[in-house]
Amino acid sequence: MMKGEVKLYRNKKKTNKLLLYALTVCIVLVAVLLYSIGLFDGEMKLKPAIFSGAALLIMLILTLKTLVNLRDKSPLIEMNEQMFMGKTTPLSKAFGRVDWVDVKDVQLQKMGGDTLVVVTVGNSDKYAGRLSKMMWNMAYDKSTGALQLMYSAAEVDVDAKALFELFADFWNTTGKKHQG
Repeated sequence: MMKGEVKLYRNKKKTNKLLLYALTVCIVLVAVLLYSIGLFDGEMKLKPAIFSGAALLIMLILTLKTLVNLRDKSPLIEMNEQMFMGKTTPLSKAFGRVDWVDVKDVQLQKMGGDTLVVVTVGNSDKYAGRLSKMMWNMAYDKSTGALQLMYSAAEVDVDAKALFELFADFWNTTGKKHQG
């Protein structure tokens, strides 16, 4: 059942598990990079070297960002009767606060290795200017004129289904009653 305000914080156990996966991928990428540059057989393989080097760099940057963010003790997802905001994906973090009255739909979708809560937000003109052009293009659906924001339960204290139920409960209780 919905409460007046919900704040979901980082679950250290889940975050540590994600970091362990990321470090494992980094180790595999280092091995592929070393093999590709010919360390083991003396033969340089350019394309795999470039791919593994680029992927390793991206993984290291993301892992370091996660390590830096571990010091942040603020909630990753916050909801009350008027609005919600989250910092569980780069898009949701950049977007910030969303008013429930502007929410058109809430769904649970499997994407890659994660199950995400996808919130469709109408009234996109109200939120224009919040995101970089690249992020806006990722979120904006031209056919509907709505924005699609995604929230992950990968690092918070609840699973994806419970997070979806929280979003749906708040939207059904507060957002829909204010829509005309």
